[in-house]
Amino acid sequence: MKCKCYPFNTLGNYIYADVIAFYKGKWLLSKHKERTTWETQGGHIEAGETPLEAAKRELFEESGAIDFDIEPLCDYSLSGSFNGVDVSGNSQVFIAKVHSLGEMPHQSEMEKICLLDSLPDNLTYLELISEILPIVIEKLRETE
Repeated sequence: MKCKCYPFNTLGNYIYADVIAFYKGKWLLSKHKERTTWETQGGHIEAGETPLEAAKRELFEESGAIDFDIEPLCDYSLSGSFNGVDVSGNSQVFIAKVHSLGEMPHQSEMEKICLLDSLPDNLTYLELISEILPIVIEKLRETE
């Protein structure tokens, strides 16, 4: 899978919205019911949603986050294969500081969440996270 990052709001035609979330200073990651890897929250933008609305919905649905601050981080374009399926499209990425977690919705595709000091090796979208990580680190330094 190939991924390239761009400044926020430069690509257009967004299909996905992604969130890099932190809770109590730790990475907030989710484990999909059908995978053995950890992932950040995100997914398809539904009809009538803005990327920000989709990011907020995905953050809640995939982690149970109920109170959070969220802001723009970057855009990315993606192409390649994931689990044998060709994927491509543009996304907006947001960064979130979660203040409180509730229960994940019963219909969530996620099995559980995890809080980690550092990113694990078994990430679902390793190529994507590797590309975004320097931007996340820079943003975190700005907010310290």
